[in-house]
Amino acid sequence: MLLQETRLRGLSLGSAPWFAAQRRLIEEKRLLKHCYDTWYAALLRDEASVPIGNHGILLELGSGGSYLAELRPDVVTSDIVAGLASRVIDARQLPFEDSSVRAIFLTHALHHIPQVEVFFAEAQRVLVPGGVVAMIEVAHTPLARAFFGHLHPEPYDDHAQSWDFAQENAMSDANQALSWLAFVRDRPEFERLFPRLSVETIEYLPWFSYLMSGGVTRRSLLPGRLSGLALAVDAGTRPLSRLLALHWHITLRKSGT
Repeated sequence: MLLQETRLRGLSLGSAPWFAAQRRLIEEKRLLKHCYDTWYAALLRDEASVPIGNHGILLELGSGGSYLAELRPDVVTSDIVAGLASRVIDARQLPFEDSSVRAIFLTHALHHIPQVEVFFAEAQRVLVPGGVVAMIEVAHTPLARAFFGHLHPEPYDDHAQSWDFAQENAMSDANQALSWLAFVRDRPEFERLFPRLSVETIEYLPWFSYLMSGGVTRRSLLPGRLSGLALAVDAGTRPLSRLLALHWHITLRKSGT
C-alpha cells in the first residue's frame, strides 16, 4: 500500500477512468515511457518483417491504456471491455476472415486470455502467411518469478499443469507465467497443436528501468532526472538478462508464402 500509485486510488479496476489514469502515468513517468517506447518499437519491427505484399489488418488486443495507435494510426485497437478501444473483441473469437490479418499485437495481454489454445487457433486462422503475433509478456527469470509471484496482484503460477485458468474478472484473473508455460516448458505441445505457428523470437528486455518506474500501479522509485542512471544499469546488466529480466518480447510467425 505504501508504494501504491495514488492516482489510481478510488478508481474501479479496468474501468475507462482507470485506464485513462494509467495512460497518463505512462506519459508522465519518464522511465515507464521509455519502457513502452522500447516495447512498441519491437512489436512494430515484427510487423515490418512480414513479407511485402502480404497486406492485412493490424490488430491490437487488450489495448487498455495503450498508445500504440499513435505510432501506427492504422492499428485496430480492441479490448474485452466496452469503452476502452475502437472495438470490443474477445481474443478467442476474432471477427476477421481467414488470412486477413497482418499482425496481432499484445502488451501484457496474453496472460489474461483463458482457454488460450482457442486464441492460438484463431491467430493461426486469421493471419496472412508470414504474419505475426507480436507480444510483450512477463518473463520467467528468478527476479520475474519473485517480483510477479509475490509483489504483483495477478497470479503467477509456473506449476500449472494446464494453460487454462478460471476467469470471472477479465482484468484480474490471469496467469502471468502463461507465456513460459506455452512457449518454453510445453513448446513441443504448442508446435504439435499449432503447426503453422512457429516461436520465432524470445528476447529478454531491460529490467531496471521498469522496476524503478514503478510500472502502472506503483509510485516511481527513482526520480526522472536520474533516468540515465537506470538506463546505464540496464545496459550494464544485459549479460545477466536470464536472471534479471522482468519481461520478454515474443514473436510467433505463421508459415507459408
